[in-house]
This record gives sequence, structure tokens and C-alpha cells, in this order.
Amino acid sequence: MPRTRVGPRSWHLITISAALALSATACARSDTSPPEPAPSTSDVPGRVDIRAGDVDLTISHATATLDSAGNGTLTMVVHNGSGVPDHLDMVATPDGGRGTLTGAAKGTGMMTDAGILIPPGGTVTFGGTGPTVRLSHTRGITADRTLPTNLEFGVARLVHLTAVVTTS
Repeated sequence: MPRTRVGPRSWHLITISAALALSATACARSDTSPPEPAPSTSDVPGRVDIRAGDVDLTISHATATLDSAGNGTLTMVVHNGSGVPDHLDMVATPDGGRGTLTGAAKGTGMMTDAGILIPPGGTVTFGGTGPTVRLSHTRGITADRTLPTNLEFGVARLVHLTAVVTTS
């Protein structure tokens, strides 16, 4: 069987391929990513506190005001006690429901490319003249008149919140 000689050019390509493979493996390592926030659970409907790593987020007064068809708004107060900005970029309700986010006209709570800005050390009130979360055809209201809600933040990530339900 004849031997095949590997030339300098082939060795160069092999070396580059190996370096790229090692680089890709190093970039995929999870120990360099920021720590996951602690689970966000609360025994108090309408409130949740998230504290882990650089995350210090408090959500309070969460109320879903809905009509008989499940249409309405989610109001809440979000306080970012950390030194880094965060953004609310998604609201989800049971059965695939989604909230529509609208930023404040100006100032705190304005919509950015990343979502509604929650500045470091700042508080944003959703509802009234602040940003809004519009709910449509909402399902999943519990017998206790609460609504399981998921909020997706840029830094705090997925937050589970139980909103109190009132009728409009």
C-alpha cells in the first residue's frame, strides 16, 4: 500500500482546524457566563424578589385588570436595586398568551431596542403614564383570582410572577 505524504500546506490546515475547534469549545464553556438568578418564587401574590449575582430586582403591586373576554392590562412596580440596567422584553401568560409592551412617552420606562429600560437603582411603574403591558384574550386565571405570569428580562432572565386579578 503506498504511503501518502502530508505536506506543509496540509499541516497548516490541520493546525488551523484544531485551533478553531479548541476555540469554539472554549467559547461554549458555561463557567464564564454570569450566574443564573435564584428562582423567583413568592408566597405573596403580586410580589416577587430576585436576588442573585448582579441581580437585585423587586416586582410589586402586580395586578391584571381584565374584562370578561380576558382583555386588559398588567400593572406593576419594578425596582432595579442593582448597579446595571435591565430591560423587560417579554410578558407571557398561560396557554401561549403574550402581553404587548408599550414604552412610556419619555423618561423612565421608555422602550429601547432591548425592551423597556429599568435603569440601575431606578423604579418603573407600569400603567398610568408609564409603560404599559396590554393583555388580550388572557386565560389561566386560577380559582384564587390570580394569573401565573412569566416576565423575561435581559439580565434577571425569566421571572415567575403571580399577578392578582381584578375586573374592569
